[in-house]
Amino acid sequence: MKTYNVLVVDDSIFMRKIITDLISEDPQFQVVATAKNGLEAVELVKKHKPDAVTLDIEMPVMNGLDALKKIMSEHPTPVIMLSSLTQEGARETIIALERGAVDFVGKPSGSISLDLHKVKASLLEKLHIAVKTNAAKFAVNPLRTTIFDKLKAAKELIAKQETAAAVEPPKPQSQIPSTPAQVTQLVAIGTSTGGPRALHQVISSIPADFPAPVVIVQHMPPNFTKSLAQRLDSISELHVVEAENGMALTNGWAYIAPGGYHMMVARNGPGMYKIYLSKEDPRNGHRPSVDVLFESLLPLKELKRHAVIMTGMGSDGAKGMLSLKQAGAVTTIAESEETCIVYGMPRAAVELQCVTHILPQQEIAHQLTQAVIR
Repeated sequence: MKTYNVLVVDDSIFMRKIITDLISEDPQFQVVATAKNGLEAVELVKKHKPDAVTLDIEMPVMNGLDALKKIMSEHPTPVIMLSSLTQEGARETIIALERGAVDFVGKPSGSISLDLHKVKASLLEKLHIAVKTNAAKFAVNPLRTTIFDKLKAAKELIAKQETAAAVEPPKPQSQIPSTPAQVTQLVAIGTSTGGPRALHQVISSIPADFPAPVVIVQHMPPNFTKSLAQRLDSISELHVVEAENGMALTNGWAYIAPGGYHMMVARNGPGMYKIYLSKEDPRNGHRPSVDVLFESLLPLKELKRHAVIMTGMGSDGAKGMLSLKQAGAVTTIAESEETCIVYGMPRAAVELQCVTHILPQQEIAHQLTQAVIR
């Protein structure tokens, strides 16, 4: 049985001990070293070349976000972030996921969580996923040049000038049209592990005049989905919001299912559609579920429907995509293995032979734009 080496990084000696003890309970993991700040972490990654790193965000000398950036650019290594469940912690976690972290685990009681055992199973599960992924995919590489690159660079520069972890506030709610234009097409996207980085790539490359609404399910807990929406809104031409029950769908807007709720789409008059949220039981362990979203689109045959499944563990969304394809969906896209952090959900869709396009992450927005304006 292979043993994986893990580096534990946290500024609290108590947390380092607790995390080390939890990880060491799994015979497949060995904590090879610990670090009390980001600078030490960068040096220890160089020295030990661990199979995975657990990384705190708030630390002295060098914080977790800056350390992550250096690790991803110098020695790409699978990283699991340990984040507080505060709004600020959620915002910083979203940025960490964009910068290449595989996933995150929320600290139940803030920075010093002596009850971290509550998330032991989640931490070990995510470490097992992390050590089996290709670290080269997390490397900080320039995104493929698109016609929107200059706009994105300018927006990101403004965000960086606030703070390293700043997120611009969402666009004013007053900009939501009181009488939205008729909706004739709809894009639905599902993703999980690796999703925030994939969504950053795709959503930021869609033009503002995109003639369809975009509905998104990202497997993520409450609070984090709101921060994800705010982050995507700050770097995109689309308006991006966390969905609310009864919210009308509008062309050029993207709606992210809130953590803990299933999201569905239903008719609300000729050419009008609304979002409905549900607390029904999780589907295959997920709420929100991609399958639930896709299945809600099946009766809406008057719409030109476009479905996308990107990186993620498991098979959520694959059966729903098959049903959509059989019901006349125009476009069904699966992210290709070459850019997936975890090639699970897209693989399941490909194996069901319900995919019209298998594309790397950086080509998905272009294909969607071409399909929608055709």
